[in-house]
Amino acid sequence: MTPSGPASRAPTVGDLLRAAEARLGAAGMPEPRREALTLWAALTRTSAGAAWAGRAAAPTPEMARSFADAAATRGTGAPLAYAAGTAAFRSLEVAVDPRVLIPRPETEGLVEHVLSWCRARGRWGVAADIGTGSGCIALSLASEGAFDRVIATDVSEAALAVAARNAAAVAPHTPVEFRAGDLLWPIGPEQVDVLVSNPPYVTADEWTALEAGVREHEPRMALVGGEDGLAHVRGLLRQAVSRLREGGLLALEVDCRRAGRTLACARAYGWMTARIAPDLFGRERYLLATRET
Repeated sequence: MTPSGPASRAPTVGDLLRAAEARLGAAGMPEPRREALTLWAALTRTSAGAAWAGRAAAPTPEMARSFADAAATRGTGAPLAYAAGTAAFRSLEVAVDPRVLIPRPETEGLVEHVLSWCRARGRWGVAADIGTGSGCIALSLASEGAFDRVIATDVSEAALAVAARNAAAVAPHTPVEFRAGDLLWPIGPEQVDVLVSNPPYVTADEWTALEAGVREHEPRMALVGGEDGLAHVRGLLRQAVSRLREGGLLALEVDCRRAGRTLACARAYGWMTARIAPDLFGRERYLLATRET
């Protein structure tokens, strides 16, 4: 029964944090207080320290309900980004849910390679992001670069719905086109100046060994690249030959465990300029190549 009269008071942020801590602790989270603070910070776009400092404040009823729902979702083992509904990517805050992969820091480096290459050459034109998911790559290229257009494709209509929502929310004036279809088929006969992709590159066996938060919640089709992890990479390398303008850039995120095999595969398809670049952790992560006649 809800207390009434002079002694009653609205719940504070601290009350909500304690309730979430108890709920997450009961769900088996190892550090439930830290989880509750981190989740509140994600929902309110603040820091965990600010959340704790402001624990005496009274949240709005809508915020209280959103936080309770997010704590319940997190208690099921869902990743924090799905519980909060958002993920940070470079200068953007994009909406994410189980229809799309949660953006990783390594992919921010892929975008940086593309932007640096374009700036150094003064070459922009049209870029295509293949397998866009949440749209984080395409929207970053559009908002940070000087492209005439950015084409974002995905085989998943559900993922494209998330990407389009993000475009409307975080970059409503950027020239991004969303097209449904597998690999480069949505581009048709058009040629582009930059092809970028973070394709599925986990093997079927590796997927079964992923941590439960990833395996049970993130979309399998965005992670698994066939039995050897290279099925989508081979498709991109094969199709990109006719879709990339001469001198244009092909930039792929790859599995560091198979970087050497990926490079050999690229050269077998005629990408003789291909090289592997490291990510911010020093792991072989990006395949970069230009199309030469």
